[in-house]
Amino acid sequence: MSPGVDQTTGNPPASTPRLPREAWILALVAACVAIGYGIVAPAIPDFALEFGVSRTLAALVVTAFAGMRIVSALFSGRLVDRFGETRVLITGIALAAVTSGAAGIAQDYAQLLILRGLGGVGSAMFTVSAVVLLIRTSPPQMRGRANSVFFGGFLFGGIVGPVVGGPLAAISLRLPFFIYGALLVLATLVAFVAFRRLPPPVFVAAPSDDGSIGPASIGSMLRLPAYRAAIGASLGTGWLAFGVRFSLIPLFVGEGLALGAEWSGIGLGVFAVANALALLPSGRWVDRVGRKPLMIAGTALATGGMGILIAPADLTLFLLAMTVAGAGAGMLAVAPAAIVADVAPARSGGAVAFFQMATDVGAMIGPLAASALVDSGGWGSTPAAGYSTGFALTTAVLAIGVLLAVRMPETRPA
Repeated sequence: MSPGVDQTTGNPPASTPRLPREAWILALVAACVAIGYGIVAPAIPDFALEFGVSRTLAALVVTAFAGMRIVSALFSGRLVDRFGETRVLITGIALAAVTSGAAGIAQDYAQLLILRGLGGVGSAMFTVSAVVLLIRTSPPQMRGRANSVFFGGFLFGGIVGPVVGGPLAAISLRLPFFIYGALLVLATLVAFVAFRRLPPPVFVAAPSDDGSIGPASIGSMLRLPAYRAAIGASLGTGWLAFGVRFSLIPLFVGEGLALGAEWSGIGLGVFAVANALALLPSGRWVDRVGRKPLMIAGTALATGGMGILIAPADLTLFLLAMTVAGAGAGMLAVAPAAIVADVAPARSGGAVAFFQMATDVGAMIGPLAASALVDSGGWGSTPAAGYSTGFALTTAVLAIGVLLAVRMPETRPA
């Protein structure tokens, strides 16, 4: 039998599909967005304080961005279903670019607050439409790898941005906003050139449970155990990786471990390195082994990492916790998104929007709830005891994700 022929069937072997170009382009756009956000984030509270407001109002500028992402997520999903991914994606980045640049010339606090809120709307439009576009253009057997490349762009930007943002803010608190706006303009141009000729989605209408035709409702999606598991993992990831990690961990290092700020940076760096090392391999594992094993492993590692911090404060345990939780979060950047792609209908804007919204909700509620327990004193008299209580709550939230992952069916296409 000639080489290159499957000796069991006599047919030529099926060619391995290549990662779609859209995944690489979206990763580049995501990197621009994340670098810009990382540059501007350290400057936002101090810039707001220059208008003579309280620290609470300064923090509200940060919260306004995240809050508007939550409020506009489902609306963004409906826009995607109505107008298509590419139009919403380009419009969303352009809106974020204009409002970010304008924030740099804001003349009072109200202008800054409104512009950052509108930037959150643009960010939600971009995130939802990008994930839907990734779902549409990625072969089912490569969804994990496509997601790992896309979220790898965010991870790269999230590491580079803050490194550049600090020195820029030292020069001028307005300068980071202009750099952020310029990077978003670049991202808009890349998306426009790359996707302007992409064929619009062709939806095959299928009746739902009640006989109507159109996108599936959030209620019907939540009846799917796999989708519930993805939502649980998304909530836990937001709570840990985007909430508690940046709010509670630095305070714990200073008060619980009684160490300097450099150790906070080291701990967050360990988390980021473990996250990056787990991210790309997870894409391959999700496609080859299945979604469920990675969901169980990711949620278990994230839960275990936070569980370590419930123990009496110790530097070695802290670094171990950051390593374990970072690896789990890396897995959860890939597996839940692949599950949503597997189970979402053709018109999946609403399903993706709700999935993304769960991350933002976790990122907002997590720091508030955990910090409230820390302030209450926890179950002891030392500062570290209060933090143990906050980490225990985070562990409990992540443990729900483990239970949902164990009960979900495998969704990877055969």
